[in-house]
Amino acid sequence: MITFWHNPRCSKSRQALALLEEHGAPVDIRLYLANPPSREELETVAHKLGLPPLAMMRTGEKPFEEQELSENDSPDNLFDAMAEFPILIERPIAIRASRAVIGRPPENVLSLLD
Repeated sequence: MITFWHNPRCSKSRQALALLEEHGAPVDIRLYLANPPSREELETVAHKLGLPPLAMMRTGEKPFEEQELSENDSPDNLFDAMAEFPILIERPIAIRASRAVIGRPPENVLSLLD
């Protein structure tokens, strides 16, 4: 099963989901804006992505500026910000077992199908 953090308003998220469905992958869709991940979940996903928290953030979103966040913030502060403002989480994120990928480009999600 692939857990898919999805924003249906995002074209890349829709494209990545369509690719998974075209390949017959079982997908559990999580509308992460309506059902935000906890800080602990974000830390786990960052580990599975193999990325620091900043790399899984949408730094151009308004809350990033409003909270005066920067690349110099501590990982703790960045995880807290994503938990409080889920719009800051890069989308989409696909998670399967011990691995995760950001679906940008959308084809990245296909790497979870092996």
